[in-house]
Amino acid sequence: MMRAASAITPVVLTFDEEPNIERTLVALTWARRVIVVDSGSTDRTHGIAKLFSNVDWFERPFDTFGKQWAYAIQKTRIDNLVLALDADMVVTREFLNELEMEFLPRGTTAGVFPIEYCVFGDRLRCSLYPPQLRLFRPDEVRISDQGHGMVFEVPGVPAYQFHTSVRHDDRKDLERWFRNQIAYTKFEEGRILHGRSRGLRDALRQRGIMPIVIGALAWLRARRFSNGDAALHYALERAIYEMMLSLRLRESRMRARCMKAEITSRKQVTPEMF
Repeated sequence: MMRAASAITPVVLTFDEEPNIERTLVALTWARRVIVVDSGSTDRTHGIAKLFSNVDWFERPFDTFGKQWAYAIQKTRIDNLVLALDADMVVTREFLNELEMEFLPRGTTAGVFPIEYCVFGDRLRCSLYPPQLRLFRPDEVRISDQGHGMVFEVPGVPAYQFHTSVRHDDRKDLERWFRNQIAYTKFEEGRILHGRSRGLRDALRQRGIMPIVIGALAWLRARRFSNGDAALHYALERAIYEMMLSLRLRESRMRARCMKAEITSRKQVTPEMF
């Protein structure tokens, strides 16, 4: 059986991840080398990461997620398959077992796995988080920005579909969460207003309906299988994010309409009127 340690290199992006990074790296002690690319953390992220002897630390100023991932994957001398992780993702023992017993023996070079959303350690067995392609060869992957995130693609390579999941458990404080959502909605606004819409979902966002729809859907899906407090917390997060995005889109339209009206009004004013 091929061991993950000799075949997989985890890659993690960080920025002020003191509340999360230790749990993430503890779950990666099986790896011979873990690439961490930091965007200029000012908390204890670096100090915690350097406690792990398998961590290879890099720093790069952040511009976009796509470019940051491209650097992390293609400029840090990786010869193995890449396991691309956010700093709040935890690799489970069950996932590692499937990786070694099912994925690696097949010889495939791409893997899609589910994300199990957690709220301060409470697992939501059902969420709106879709499965993601995050396991691939660095020379086969295409990386592009999409809204506030990025997309990994491996054209022409059949991807193995994992049955076990990686956990997402972000424990940063509420103030940081709000700052992040504000930044994310700005990226999403640019995507939507520049014609890269996702159809019905973005149409509902522009009409201000999405916060109600997504909040109710998130609560119903999570509440069926999970802790009540965690399910409600998750639903509120999703609804608040969608509300912030809808407000930003509405403000852009109203601001543009106001500017257009002012320009029209100035054009109608002639020197003879004074």
